This record gives sequence, structure tokens and C-alpha cells, in this order.
Amino acid sequence: MSFERIVIFGATSAIAQATARRVAARGVRLHLVARDAAKLEAVRADLAARGATVTAAVADLDVTTHHAKLLDEAERALGGSIDAALIAQGTLPDQAACERDFTRVEAEIRTNFLGPASLASELANRFEPRGAGCIVAISSVAGDRGRASNYVYGSAKGALSIFLGGLRSRLHASGVHVVTVKPGFVDTPMTAAFKKGALWSPPERIARGIVAALEHGGTEVYLPWFWWPILFVIRHLPEAIFVRLKI
Repeated sequence: MSFERIVIFGATSAIAQATARRVAARGVRLHLVARDAAKLEAVRADLAARGATVTAAVADLDVTTHHAKLLDEAERALGGSIDAALIAQGTLPDQAACERDFTRVEAEIRTNFLGPASLASELANRFEPRGAGCIVAISSVAGDRGRASNYVYGSAKGALSIFLGGLRSRLHASGVHVVTVKPGFVDTPMTAAFKKGALWSPPERIARGIVAALEHGGTEVYLPWFWWPILFVIRHLPEAIFVRLKI
């Protein structure tokens, strides 16, 4: 891996942890940022026990005005400029609760779109003058088309995907890479209450795809790969048919 210094935002998520273990094994320096101090220390300690060079900082990533300061602190902790970042911030809302209370919708959009978009913007403004760097942000297949069962989450992730696409176009000539990761169903603590089936994947499988995108580049990555043809069909279904489907 050509990157030496990587920062991970939302580092206590299952996908972020699995990714951190993979990149740490390759000798990179890691800086972790997350909201829950106890969980963050547990993740940091686990990586350190595996031989990783790792630091951590507690922060509420919903507070976008603090993002520039967080990146300054990350660079000091890493001992140099950030080479790559994984933005894994996100929550899975209760759709029914959001339908009853729009303040919940606002909170979810802040966490799943505004926070990640702000971080990506701050990173872009640092990477662009250098002509190097990689921004990897986790969106979701849920953002490809609005579904009755999770349209609040899907709309936030869809907005993030579009934002990242525009950022990728802006930075293309500079040599900075922007990768949109779109996982399908992932078996994590966040989805513990869901019934699992054949389309579900463990976080480690998603982490393999993220590391591959870091190593070999990419633009929009569906993980696992089979979600690309599934979503291709879903995106092209006529609306009159789609609204009748219970998906």
C-alpha cells in the first residue's frame, strides 16, 4: 500500500474496524476518530495489540465547524500530511419514527450526509494543492432509489453519493481520488435486529473491497460486486411497477 498515514472517521463502526485491521497489518500509521470514547479506546487498544501504530481522538462528527481542527489534530498525531481517509460515519434510522417526527429526519441527514460531505470537502481542500490523496466514503445501495422502507436513510446516502460524484469530477485532473463505497446488506451491530439471508455479508468482506479500492483506485464501488447488477435492474424499473414492490 502506497499510503503511509490514514485517518478513519467513524472508526468504531464494524466496517471501519475491519478495514483498520487490514490496513494496520500493512504497516500504515492510523488515526481514529469517533464519538464514543470507551468504544474508541477499545478499538485503538486492539489495533495496538496487533502491532499497529495508532492514535485516536474523540469527536462528534455531526459538528461540522470542528472538522478543520480535527484534520489539523490528525496530521499532528500522524506526524505528517494525511495520505488517505475513510469516512465511515453513519447511522441507520428508525424509518417509522422519522415519519412521525421530522426532527429525526434532520438529525439523520446531518449524520449521514452533511457530516461526511463536510469532511470530504475539508480533505479535498488539503489534497488538491498537493495533487495527491484518496478520500473513501461509505454510502449505500439504499441511496440508488427511494424505497418506502428506508427512504430517509436512502435519501441521505443518495445525496452523499451525488456529492462525492461531483467532488470526484472536480478533483479528477488534480490526481486526487474519490471513492464512493456502496455496501449492500452488512451483518453488523447496527443491523442486529434484521433477519439475515443470502445477500448479507460480514464486515470483513466489505473491508476487503475498501482496501482494494485504496490500493488500485476506483470511483463507485458496489460491495459485494453482485449489488451492481441488482441495483442496475432496480434503478431501471418503471416507477409504476417499482412503487408496488415491497422492497
